[in-house]
Amino acid sequence: MRISVVREEAPGERRVAITPAGAEKLIAAGHSVAVETDCGVRAGYSDRQYESVGATIQSRSALLEEPGVVVGIEVVRNGVDSAHTVIGLVDPLWKANQAQLLAETGATVLSLELMPRITRAQSMDVLSSMATVAGYEAVLLAAATLPKMFPLMMTAAGTVPAARTLVLGAGVAGLQAIATAKRLGSVVSAYDVRPAAAEQIESVGAKSIQLDLDTTQSEDAGGYAKAQSTDQNQRQQDQLAPHVAEADIVITTAAIPGAKSPLLLTTSMVEGMKAGSVIVDLAAERGGNCELTVADQSVEHRGVMILGPTALASGSSGSASQMFSNNVVTFLGHLTAEDSTLAIDREDEITAGTLVAVDGAVVHPRVVDAIAKLRGETT
Repeated sequence: MRISVVREEAPGERRVAITPAGAEKLIAAGHSVAVETDCGVRAGYSDRQYESVGATIQSRSALLEEPGVVVGIEVVRNGVDSAHTVIGLVDPLWKANQAQLLAETGATVLSLELMPRITRAQSMDVLSSMATVAGYEAVLLAAATLPKMFPLMMTAAGTVPAARTLVLGAGVAGLQAIATAKRLGSVVSAYDVRPAAAEQIESVGAKSIQLDLDTTQSEDAGGYAKAQSTDQNQRQQDQLAPHVAEADIVITTAAIPGAKSPLLLTTSMVEGMKAGSVIVDLAAERGGNCELTVADQSVEHRGVMILGPTALASGSSGSASQMFSNNVVTFLGHLTAEDSTLAIDREDEITAGTLVAVDGAVVHPRVVDAIAKLRGETT
């Protein structure tokens, strides 16, 4: 295979899809790797490092003149055609219209967000890798914003109490946030609507908050939280309110694939928090878990800071790129036939699960449904 790595163009994006170490593995496997000029600089990887492992450096236009696999964090649409297989973060369930436009280029499209949550796909799970980075960065952002220190300190000037952190949502990002806050010395508690998450919360050192709710139907077959009824959401908010009021920091991570972020924190709940408290909303891109969140902005409401970052995975861009690259290189290995060519086996669960488009048409059932729903809402 010829594998081309493009430079990311989204504002604030500092990651690269394949690192020099990843390129070296692909070249050792018999593939050729070409990278766009300066594609890894913002993640700490120079063109010289790519060249040292056998990759070639080219302009964007030169890269896309050649057929083969095109890999990016955010997928490229301009310049690709039926000679290309595009791999990256397509987000087709949320951005169904963009998925349709990408399909119309004729390129074969594989979306990493749709990676099945099965054991043999864990090493290819980009969402989990990036959620790990986002959870870590969320705590660092909160620590830099909070007007007090995290750990308990006994000093000659008196005792400084530990900050109290509440994490809402105990998926990969939430668990990493818990672990990071604990390392910094915070007293941490957490809540997740999924009953199975309680044990995971406690395993990383936090107190699991138990609410008087029926959560037996709160999880889908893929392990993600399901949307709850309006009544269930109201009861959850009412019971969480006193826990939110006690916290110095609240980190929210609740997300539903392809859907608007569930509302966890209402304005009245925020108004019950202490002045100086901080909310970091990791669901800001899809509306936010907090009613007052504005994506990529800091909002102050009655002394409480509400932060809505959408590019936290770029904060530790070198480490994030390393993890992303490892996931992609493993995925490319899965897509490689015995003769080292690209193999799109639509009978394979991993390949079929990530395949969005081929031959100009969207073929993933869930994306087809998302496009149909979008058209129904706009016609």
